[in-house]
Amino acid sequence: MPIAAPTVAQIRNLALVGPAASGKTTLAEALLHRAGAIGAMGSVERGSTVSDHDPQEIKAQHSLQSSLLHLDHDGCRVHLMDTPGLPDFIGQSLPALEAVETCAVVINAATGIEPMARRMMDWAAERQQDRLIIVNKIDAEGVDLPALLADIQAQFGSECLPLNLPDAGATKVVDCFYNRDGHSDFGAVADAHRALVEQVVEVDGDFVERYLNDGDIDAAELHAPLEQALREGHLIPVCFVSARSGAGVAELLDIITRLLPNPIEGNPPDFFNGEGEAATLMHARPDPAAHVLAQVFKISIDPYVGRLAYVRVHQGTITPASQLFIGDGRKPFKVGHLFLQQGKNHVEVPSAGPGDICTIGKIDELHYDAVLHDAAEDAHLHLRPLPFPVPVHGVAIRPKKRGDEQRLWEIMAKLVAEDPCLKIERLASTHETVVYGLGELHLRLLLERLRDGYKFEVDTQPPRIAYRETIAQNAAAQYRHKKQSGGAGQFGEVHLRVEPLARGAGFEFVDQVKGGTIPGQFMPAVEKGVREALAEGVIAGYPVQDLRVIVHDGKHHPVDSKEVAFVTAGKKAVQAAIREARPIVLEPIARLAITIPDSATGAVTGDLSSRRGIVSGTDSPRPGQVSVTAQVPMAELASYQMRLDALTAGQGAYTLALSHYEAVPPQVQQQLAGQYKVKEEE
Repeated sequence: MPIAAPTVAQIRNLALVGPAASGKTTLAEALLHRAGAIGAMGSVERGSTVSDHDPQEIKAQHSLQSSLLHLDHDGCRVHLMDTPGLPDFIGQSLPALEAVETCAVVINAATGIEPMARRMMDWAAERQQDRLIIVNKIDAEGVDLPALLADIQAQFGSECLPLNLPDAGATKVVDCFYNRDGHSDFGAVADAHRALVEQVVEVDGDFVERYLNDGDIDAAELHAPLEQALREGHLIPVCFVSARSGAGVAELLDIITRLLPNPIEGNPPDFFNGEGEAATLMHARPDPAAHVLAQVFKISIDPYVGRLAYVRVHQGTITPASQLFIGDGRKPFKVGHLFLQQGKNHVEVPSAGPGDICTIGKIDELHYDAVLHDAAEDAHLHLRPLPFPVPVHGVAIRPKKRGDEQRLWEIMAKLVAEDPCLKIERLASTHETVVYGLGELHLRLLLERLRDGYKFEVDTQPPRIAYRETIAQNAAAQYRHKKQSGGAGQFGEVHLRVEPLARGAGFEFVDQVKGGTIPGQFMPAVEKGVREALAEGVIAGYPVQDLRVIVHDGKHHPVDSKEVAFVTAGKKAVQAAIREARPIVLEPIARLAITIPDSATGAVTGDLSSRRGIVSGTDSPRPGQVSVTAQVPMAELASYQMRLDALTAGQGAYTLALSHYEAVPPQVQQQLAGQYKVKEEE
């Protein structure tokens, strides 16, 4: 049966984010069970949860993709996003923030505040989202909850105040927003209640005056200033819960429906109309009667079911009969079916209005971050881009079966469409197909999915380093190609010089032949031979660049001269000249931008020096954090993320881009040239 559409004020949207093993999936399961959406709680260990339904997730016992769930409680529809906590899968977690008003950061009471919790708190604050901290596993052995709350306030601010507190040895929780009496494991409830009320009334002068005059205000009257405090980040509520025992689960459900914002109350996302400096800021109106404005925040492609687009509706109403445009596309598509997701299962609904999160199936043109609309004036709208980390961990792949290259690209296009932190490209410099991800685990599970989900086998190897060759001085050479084997022969002679050019200048071919010693019709053949030699490399098998080749003389034969003869002569002549021009091998130098805790600065900069790196600057973008910029040879960066994780306890991140090329050390050049010579002899 279709589910009746809730009003905008009846909708609550939140994403459970935070580190792996904090219990997000179990908490989602407990909330679904408590609300009656499922008959019994599943288990991560048994692989029976609603959200971790993919075979890879069941095997890994970790969420690897975001999962959309829903429940009804106290007259409200709650859309709940369960997200991965492993850093390699941040491309699934971050887009979930696009779909919700509230970012609920889950902290494991047993392990305390971990890097992923800090990252998600920072990202949510940057996008002006309401934040809620959920301390899970409060009944774990040996936890010091008062000390953890103090740590939360020290790291995220004094505005982090508890809405409830553990009681009876963390076997239950006691409310301290509506309730002002009694005791908890932390002491008197009245103290926590007073701190909350004082924090909330600060945003409204009238309430401040009343509070000063009366000494207290009924919390039931504080809904409007509470929502304002949440929007402004003046209050970050903290809730205590044990998803496994059920302590605090019912109270958390009540907090979600009674205190968290609906789509009218939360900060609207920033849409921009146009591009660049001319773009103007606009916000959607959560009005079901307005024209449609929605965003695709996730794509899922199943080998058997097809493409499924996860859509957050910000304005207007979508129905199965809706004709919608994708961005500035001129051809609309018909929606077809609308679904509410419950993990892998879906329920068809007749409409989706502002605040609703639904899925649309089998529309191949839909892609991540697409803006859907039904009005011409919205053709150039887009959301502020998310700050995704750049994928820099690469692996070269090729099909095991020859001739399967096209199918490989088709499958990889689907996998890349699902994950904004995956990238695939064909490197012309090394003739390799390389897929980039955020880490070894990210790529390993991608290859498993290729094999198990799509039954496609590939061979892998580390990407080749794109070395280059050049010359350091002028030189000249000549070559005569003469071949006689009965009948017409082959003859061509080329005299040329080579000169070095500035780094990055490329290649110049200059014709200075006078007197027709090489007829004009053969000069393209000479240039072809030169270019073939440069592409193949001369001393180490890598393309030659940054030189000028000047052809100044030669000889021809009126009968035996042919194009093939001058191709060979040009090739052999330039090879000989390069060998005399003090050839050198160049290596790519990467520009690194590394963000680390300040305590790891010495270890990281020392490690960069051991990799032949040069630190060009350090900065402190925020307290406790350091940004390091450096130039490091690309050949020294194999498995760098693993090393950075080890040096920073998993708190380091980096991006890289090609900076320039420079000469390799002499011993490296000897090694590369020696390997090339052996290969040629074989």
